[in-house]
Amino acid sequence: MGIIEFFKRGNVSSGLAALGNLVLTIIKGIAAAISGSGAMFAEAVHSGADTLNQGLVFFGSALSEKKPTKRFPTGFGRVVNLFVLIAVIVIAIMAYETILKGWHLTVHPEASGSLWLSMGVLLFSVMLDGIVLVKTLKEINHESGANLKGFGIVTGALPHLRYAAPPTRLVFYEDLVATLGGLLAMAAIALAHITGQFFWDGIGTMLIGILLIIIALKTGYDNTIGLIGVAAPNLIEERVARVILSDDDVDDIDKMRIVQEGRLYHVEVYVELRKNLSLSEADDIMFKLEKEILKDAAIGDVTLGIFETDDNPEWPRV
Repeated sequence: MGIIEFFKRGNVSSGLAALGNLVLTIIKGIAAAISGSGAMFAEAVHSGADTLNQGLVFFGSALSEKKPTKRFPTGFGRVVNLFVLIAVIVIAIMAYETILKGWHLTVHPEASGSLWLSMGVLLFSVMLDGIVLVKTLKEINHESGANLKGFGIVTGALPHLRYAAPPTRLVFYEDLVATLGGLLAMAAIALAHITGQFFWDGIGTMLIGILLIIIALKTGYDNTIGLIGVAAPNLIEERVARVILSDDDVDDIDKMRIVQEGRLYHVEVYVELRKNLSLSEADDIMFKLEKEILKDAAIGDVTLGIFETDDNPEWPRV
């Protein structure tokens, strides 16, 4: 497989976010050097961390799509969780450096120059991060299968976020903080210049660092349980059960286990079929059910077992 084909499999949101943040890192770094603003420095560090993180995650998401091999028969789905955890470490280090810089500027405030340059750069940053955030909201809507329209894509993002791929969730959190951080930095710089109390620049810098820590903790937790192997949300289980129980030859579901690996779910399910079916008929039903379940783009593979019904309903109809 060529390098272009490899990267085509990467997560769209993280790839776009990495490119956008690379541009912002360069612009903010130049503005921070000219103005001497701590909040602008914090924003440059934040964008630099985001560039590295989302580049790593994009690479990890492409690698996680690699087909199973003889040595790794279950595939590489959890690799993306590992790359996201590496990104979390970078976020934590950058958060520490940002808070340290903010504390220094609060205790030893320094006047910063080029107010309009700083405000212009930050406004551009907020707009670009906002565009990436909107794109990410659309990815959440697509990956979760919510199929919401219009403003519902925005209001439905948080309720459906857990059904999105790990890279998309990281990009959502980071761009949300980037957008809020940009607005916070603008407020801190403006307040410092209006009041002449330049410690506000340092306070704004520390608040941005605290936001980064919150994102690192949340994302770290989500991907740690993902790396271990976490049960699928109820919505996914209900979708699979609905497909199985819609078949007239299925009497009941005996047992079902769905585990998430990366962006995909692995389904193991045991189905009770109606009585008096021949072995060939039961096989045909099994293959048909597997095919129907795999039509769901979120399902990676299915292990399906069949039994004759015991006339004792165990699974609620959905």
